Amino acid sequence: MGNIMGNGVSNGLNLYLHPEITPDPLKEPKNNPLEGFDKLRKERTVKATKAEMESAKIPLQNRDYCVDELLRFKACRKDVWPFAVQCEHEKHAYLNCQYEDYVIRMKEYERERRLMERSAALNAAA
Repeated sequence: MGNIMGNGVSNGLNLYLHPEITPDPLKEPKNNPLEGFDKLRKERTVKATKAEMESAKIPLQNRDYCVDELLRFKACRKDVWPFAVQCEHEKHAYLNCQYEDYVIRMKEYERERRLMERSAALNAAA
């Protein structure tokens, strides 16, 4: 709770006080996401179709890059229902995917913030 509350309040305050160096998490990044990389970054894709997600009754907030893992987990639970504990590997894979997705999003946010700070410093120096 402390991290979520602190980051949320801090980001909102920084977005209000310093909008020139704080990226808005609800908008697209201003900088090129491939800037500074020699090779192309691997594109993140979802294999599940919209029809598969609707038939599995996946809520909209869970239809992210980890929906494939979630579908495997839900299918396993359905197959072995009274013994759902047998799906611990699928659950672990889904939770690990969620964590890795969070880390990637935070790294992209931090990269955007640093690039915005750099461009603001260059504009101030010029």
